[in-house]
Amino acid sequence: MKLVDNIMTWARVKSPWVLHFNTGACNACDIEILAALAPRYDLERFGILQKATPRHADMLLCTGPVTLQTEERLKRIYEQMPEPKFVVAIGACACSAGVNAGCYGVKGGTDTTIPVSAYIPGCPASPAAIIDGVVKLLGSLQAG
Repeated sequence: MKLVDNIMTWARVKSPWVLHFNTGACNACDIEILAALAPRYDLERFGILQKATPRHADMLLCTGPVTLQTEERLKRIYEQMPEPKFVVAIGACACSAGVNAGCYGVKGGTDTTIPVSAYIPGCPASPAAIIDGVVKLLGSLQAG
């Protein structure tokens, strides 16, 4: 069983599939995620592929503060992901609700709804910071 676990961890570290979900951001972090996936920064060189369904994703990239309108959708997406699953909060809004903290329709950061594995701060977070955070998360999985 240990061998199977080691092989699964190796496969997840070498080729994680990510799903991007915007919970109510201004789209600046979304543009930076797309820039990280584009040829200039080339996140795919680490084997990271973007998927369109949570049932195939290993990692959820969240941007924006969690609003009351998107809270249930975020929970549903998280529950549909197979175990082990990881959540990365990208940008100040996803980390702590940012400038939207205290607004009537905002619940808070991503961690108020689902568990977060890594935080990447910034407004917006740069593609280099996103790549660094995701690669460090993958490195911690391999070491663990």
